[in-house]
Amino acid sequence: MKAEIIAVGSELLLGQISNTNARFISTQLAEIGLDVYYHTVVGDNANRLLESIKIAEKRADLIIFTGGLGPTKDDLTKETIAKHLGMNLVLDNHAIMYIEDFFKRMDRKMTENNKKQALVLEGCTVLENKHGMAPGMLLSTDSHSYMLLPGPPKEMEPMFQFEAKPLLPQLLLDENVIMSHVIRFYGIGEAELETEVQDLLENQTNPTLAPLASDGEVTLRLTSKSNSEEEAWKKIEMLQAEILNRVGKFVYGYNNDSLPSKLREILIENSLTISAAESMTAGLFQSELAAVPGMGEALVGGMITYTEDVKINQLGVDADIIEKYSVVSSQCAEQMALRVKEKFQTDIGVGITGAAGPDGHGGQPAGTIWIGIALGDTKPVTYKLNLSGLRNTNRIRTVKFTIYYLIRLLRELKLAGI
Repeated sequence: MKAEIIAVGSELLLGQISNTNARFISTQLAEIGLDVYYHTVVGDNANRLLESIKIAEKRADLIIFTGGLGPTKDDLTKETIAKHLGMNLVLDNHAIMYIEDFFKRMDRKMTENNKKQALVLEGCTVLENKHGMAPGMLLSTDSHSYMLLPGPPKEMEPMFQFEAKPLLPQLLLDENVIMSHVIRFYGIGEAELETEVQDLLENQTNPTLAPLASDGEVTLRLTSKSNSEEEAWKKIEMLQAEILNRVGKFVYGYNNDSLPSKLREILIENSLTISAAESMTAGLFQSELAAVPGMGEALVGGMITYTEDVKINQLGVDADIIEKYSVVSSQCAEQMALRVKEKFQTDIGVGITGAAGPDGHGGQPAGTIWIGIALGDTKPVTYKLNLSGLRNTNRIRTVKFTIYYLIRLLRELKLAGI
């Protein structure tokens, strides 16, 4: 089954807002094995929308519309579709009651045009809008399925995820079960990853394989269609084994994992505590960890050691080390990790120092970063990054690399029986 997403709204064409709806829906459809081949954006014009519908019908089985379900005259999505299909619009009782109750609770007068939002395509499955007024719709004919969703993301996203998405697998007639599995990578670029699995991408059938890059991370989504969950999962496992054999060292997690959540999981499983001394990231590393619920079981505390004076007099880094090697060095990062570990009496100490940019620092060019990790009684490990980018981008990437190196180091030690 092929799908096309048509976003309706002149504000999209004018650049006033971004088409985040199409990105969200495409991601959701990929999870259930529905292929999106086209994204279309059309303004609030009935003739151009009708033209877009006719084009979409020639190349897609499922056409998903976002926007144009509001109360004003330029909200014309369902009217245009109804006219095109020769169908009537009827008042949905549940929707009109909800709208009337909303205005009553807000102590506001309901205008006549608000009733327009309660009109739906006759015979459709109505999708309840629990975060707004206009309901969504799903209508299937002999040749196509049409889904109508509201434009505001705060209404569209929960409606799609909880009302619409569960209805979609029944449209897939060839297999009964669709299973999706995500492998998450860090430390490898999208182009390099695709090169490593190029033959798998070119020869994919079932399961399908889809790469996606976002915020410095790369994912591979494996989607299998079969007659049972067991059979679908076996197909995924076979493909996953081949992928891990090639690029497994860059894998940090699966499905809903994030770098911080995976680190928390490993720390808790091994009853490890962690502290950090941060220079150029200025607390960003600890903030990223603290955003994960339950991180308090592992994260003890830390220090922001932004200046040389604080590094020496508050944290305890040897002044001779900084004088000899500078604050942007392997030796300084190592000492920061050791001193914060001692000061907070944790199992792991992390030291982060570097030149975020745009100017160099400590005699090193912008983008030079050193990360130190002290674990137990073993010799501290340091990692060097050579980043290029804006200042805050470098700071964020440093935090992610620090978490990734921690995950990789802890896994290596676990495999070694430590």
